Amino acid sequence: MRIGKRGDWIAASVGAEIVMMSVIEGKYLGLNEVAARIWSLLDMPQSPDTLCDTLVEEFDVTPETCRAEIDAFIADLDSHRAIEMIP
Repeated sequence: MRIGKRGDWIAASVGAEIVMMSVIEGKYLGLNEVAARIWSLLDMPQSPDTLCDTLVEEFDVTPETCRAEIDAFIADLDSHRAIEMIP
């Protein structure tokens, strides 16, 4: 399974963070530096394993913690309809 962005969300950088808005849903989200990096990586659909591999190289995090945090963040993005699952 790969994860990709839904097309109705617009995003703007604010320093190292991102502020996002869904035009259709009328929802706003603020992303910290790590979440903003994940969002940028989703420009091209990615698997959770690929996301984790990249983040472990870029941030001081263990693979186990990274995967748990990615899974929680992906679930949150999914609950806001910001992403889509691609088989």
